[in-house]
Amino acid sequence: MSREYAGPVSRTIAYVLDAVIVAVLFTGAIAVAGVIATVLGVQELTRAVASGYLLVLPTLLACYHALFWALAGRTPAMALLGLRVVAVRSAHLSWPSAVVRAVVLTCFPIGAVWALVDRRRQAVHDKLARTVMIRVVR
Repeated sequence: MSREYAGPVSRTIAYVLDAVIVAVLFTGAIAVAGVIATVLGVQELTRAVASGYLLVLPTLLACYHALFWALAGRTPAMALLGLRVVAVRSAHLSWPSAVVRAVVLTCFPIGAVWALVDRRRQAVHDKLARTVMIRVVR
């Protein structure tokens, strides 16, 4: 199995697909909670849930990425596109690296632009977590 660094287009497509997955699942859960709150007549809960949406969604996205990266080295969208995240010095991605990468990407997504000019196509979150995203070619 040979490897090459993943390009910005495939990385962006994977990120957008994963964000859509998380948003759809979370929005569905929020909609169900809103219906239940409305049926029970708890309007304050409905407003609180709607307000918390923008705070909780990025946290869930970071958790989603960290979990999949640490356990499998890839998210479902990355698997679909043949991408994997690995540590710079080994094939295994540690939990701390996965968490750092996920938090930095979620809080500072514009840092992904750095991958356009980097020799190893590392974004800011890759540099800080000491990771690279590769295309797995079989």
